[in-house]
Amino acid sequence: MVPSSSVKSVVDVFWRFLLLGLVSFGGPAAHLGYFRQAFVERRQWLSNDHYGQLVALSQFLPGPASSQVGFAIGHHRAGLPGALAAFLGFTLPSFLLMASLAIASRGWADDSQWYGVVAGLKVFAVVVVADAVTAMFGTFCRARISRLLAVGLASALVALPSLWVQMSGLVLAALVGAFLLSPEPGQKPAAGRLRWLPLLLYVWIIIGLVFALPQSIWREVAAPFFQAGSLVFGGGHVVLPLLQQTVGEAVTPDRFLFGYASAQAIPGPMFTLSAFLGAELWQQSPLLGALIATLAVFAPGFLLLLALQGAWYRLTARPALAGAVAGINAAVVGLLLAALYQPVFVQGVVSSAAMAAAVLGFAALRWLKVPVVVLAMAFALLGLLGLFSG
Repeated sequence: MVPSSSVKSVVDVFWRFLLLGLVSFGGPAAHLGYFRQAFVERRQWLSNDHYGQLVALSQFLPGPASSQVGFAIGHHRAGLPGALAAFLGFTLPSFLLMASLAIASRGWADDSQWYGVVAGLKVFAVVVVADAVTAMFGTFCRARISRLLAVGLASALVALPSLWVQMSGLVLAALVGAFLLSPEPGQKPAAGRLRWLPLLLYVWIIIGLVFALPQSIWREVAAPFFQAGSLVFGGGHVVLPLLQQTVGEAVTPDRFLFGYASAQAIPGPMFTLSAFLGAELWQQSPLLGALIATLAVFAPGFLLLLALQGAWYRLTARPALAGAVAGINAAVVGLLLAALYQPVFVQGVVSSAAMAAAVLGFAALRWLKVPVVVLAMAFALLGLLGLFSG
């Protein structure tokens, strides 16, 4: 029998992530801001350094980076049930919206009031990411080298936005950190080891999907989405070209682009685009297709995180690797800074009213400590009233 305290912790994790899943607009960069504000600053479920380690690890594993961080936070709080509760809570709203869009098609998605609400929440995403950049810069960029790494990578990504620049910047930051940055005195990550069961399960799923029967939902839906989830580094928009290759000609370009645009306009992880595509691919039972595709695309990153998380903590106890993590953390701040400009600021601030609201919202979140949910509702209402139309 599960202790009542553990059940309460799992339910609490699910509820907290569900609330965030309902309002987390803005993509992976914004999600990291939401998580940090909710679980590091407000509830203190984990420290800044621990959070930074999770973010750094997520950058080097395939899969949805922000969802992996959320999964790891739930795991830290309430074990594997907590990790699953965090994933379910954060993903459920966007999954239901994307599956419903695929089944009901355009419907209410063309409504001007809907786009007004989305416009307001895009401005709100500017506030959240700006707060995250400010806080993380103060935490992870205290040394001059760290600041140069953050600013340099941000500038490079703004000038030349690409996955190659991002990954090269992270590798360079790790090398610089290994030689020039050292861990703060008295702070050592928890010990741990490689977990073989999730790794073996990952391999077993790959083998099982390879030998799945043709014309089955496992071969046509689960296998290609599991493959895509195993190959995507960086998450978010990076998943677009792989999913385009995955669905091939089975989904028309118009339907694919409609699903992709909708995934950007709703809260939660962009990987739930797989729910839309899964419903399109398996029209015998669209909801089942959406569910299988979503689980398949998220599973690789989560299994690898469970397998490698403990070993990551143990390895970062070594001085050189601890310095490399410090460099990666600084580079992640640069990634957030670049994302604050494009796409968050560019897409969110399209008028002087939006800029004014973003400044006031930043002050309310950073200095007045107004709850995130309250601010999200306020920005949604302002958008509904047409304040942020370009």
